[in-house]
Amino acid sequence: MTTLKTNKNVPPPPLDDQLCYAVYSAGIAIQRIYKPLLDGMGLTYPQYLVLNVLWREDKQIVGKIAQKLALEPSTLTPLLKRLEVAGFLHRTRNPDNERQVVIALTEQGRQLQNRAGCLGHSLLEASGQSPEELAQLNSQLRHLRDALYSHLDDWDTPE
Repeated sequence: MTTLKTNKNVPPPPLDDQLCYAVYSAGIAIQRIYKPLLDGMGLTYPQYLVLNVLWREDKQIVGKIAQKLALEPSTLTPLLKRLEVAGFLHRTRNPDNERQVVIALTEQGRQLQNRAGCLGHSLLEASGQSPEELAQLNSQLRHLRDALYSHLDDWDTPE
């Protein structure tokens, strides 16, 4: 593990010059683009992320979903309960390991996947960029994320 050196006597650059702020504020803008569409589906943005993980691979344990989303499993519990109450997924104990909770989509949760395609279209339209430009930006951000996670002792890189 590389130890990062810091100089405590240097003030930070202006907010607009900080990459962290650009990434943070872009994330908020994306969530604001998605919000009216997600509201129409009865979802919050974090709930959408959980469903997206399950649409790729159904029937996962809570810990695996948490790892993919770079969250603590305890953070997911209330979110998963709300998704279950809404009828989008169900939680069951793993019969082979009672400590694990398996999360599986319901038919209603699977059907949302077809409605969620509008999110990507809305982002593409609002960005004014081509699909190729957004794909390149996504690749660069994932590369940056992976490099940053390689310097964190207690976290694995999200898959």
